[in-house]
Amino acid sequence: MDRLKKRADFLAAAQGPRAARPAFVVQARLRDDPGPTRIGFTVSKKVGTATERNRVRRRLRDMVRQAGLGTAPSPRDYVIVGRRNALNREFQVLIADFRAALAHLSKAKGAIGARPSRPSRPSRHSQQTRET
Repeated sequence: MDRLKKRADFLAAAQGPRAARPAFVVQARLRDDPGPTRIGFTVSKKVGTATERNRVRRRLRDMVRQAGLGTAPSPRDYVIVGRRNALNREFQVLIADFRAALAHLSKAKGAIGARPSRPSRPSRHSQQTRET
C-alpha cells in the first residue's frame, strides 16, 4: 500500500466521489497514470489533541491493512478523513464500514474522477418574494 503525501493529491481526491461513515469519510480519485492504489490519511484538529489524532490515524491505517483493498481497482487514490468517532468505534465495525464504503464508491455513478454536480436550489430570499 503506497501513501499519498502531496497536498495536490489530497485536493484532487477531494474533488471525486465520497462515502461517509460514522468514523470516517473516504474520498476517491481515478488516476490516469499506471501504478498501485495509493491511500492518504488526514485528521483535523477538530477531532482532538495530537495524541487523539495520532490514535485515530493509527486505527485507520490498521483498518485499511486488515480490510485490504482487494476490491478496489487500480490505479486509484483514496483519502480517509478521520472523525472523532473512530476512537471509540469497535474495530470490526470500522473494518465493515470501510468495506461498505469501498463497495459504495465502486458503484458510484459516472466516472470516478469527478463528483456529480448537485442541482442548484433557489435561495430563501427568492422564495419569500414569490409568496408576497
